[in-house]
Amino acid sequence: MAQIEQFAAPSVCARSPIGTVLERMRALRSAWPAADGVAVFNRVYLKVTEEIGRRIDDGGFPDPRAAATLDVLFAERYLSAVDTAAAGLRPPACWRPLFQYRRHPGVRPLQFALAGINAHIGHDLALAVVDTCHALGCQPASLEGDFDRVGDMLVALEEHIREDLMPGPDLLEIADPLTHLLGSWSLERARDAAWSAARVLWGLKYLPDVAEEFRDRMDAGVGLVGRCLLTPWP
Repeated sequence: MAQIEQFAAPSVCARSPIGTVLERMRALRSAWPAADGVAVFNRVYLKVTEEIGRRIDDGGFPDPRAAATLDVLFAERYLSAVDTAAAGLRPPACWRPLFQYRRHPGVRPLQFALAGINAHIGHDLALAVVDTCHALGCQPASLEGDFDRVGDMLVALEEHIREDLMPGPDLLEIADPLTHLLGSWSLERARDAAWSAARVLWGLKYLPDVAEEFRDRMDAGVGLVGRCLLTPWP
């Protein structure tokens, strides 16, 4: 993953909330085999989080406190899914396909990476925006600038991920349906949907039953997409 490695490690203090999240992801990277499907996603997400931390340090966000809070609450949802699966419990539906197929020999690394990104962006990001609004006592509109900057970074990184993890030309010829499947998912569209979902959830804060139903349906829908992305290939 040479393209992804181009990002410099941030100077975020290890004891800061972002530093704590980074330490946890690095520990997971060391603990899991490189071919493990969740490990593939973890390596990608670690680079994203390192880059966000570096840009926060460099003043690349209009509100560093809001950006750091969003980044940490966002990452904690992934780490919570990891802990839940490790305890033998059922993680959110959006994450289940990745944990179920993580060792399947017929699933390629790019599929694992995109399935993890799909779960995290399609489900966790909207909830992290709402969590951040509650934590900071603000409205979603106050986070839109930071949200867009994080989203732009993710979209740019997705291009590198596809370049680095896509099977070679000979495999693409043989497995053309795989190319079609992976090309049908877009991080940019998933990011836009996450922002819309966050605004809906914020608007439903006084209707907890409706909000819970909306979250459950969003979780299930993202999980279905993830299962499709992880279709095994011979």
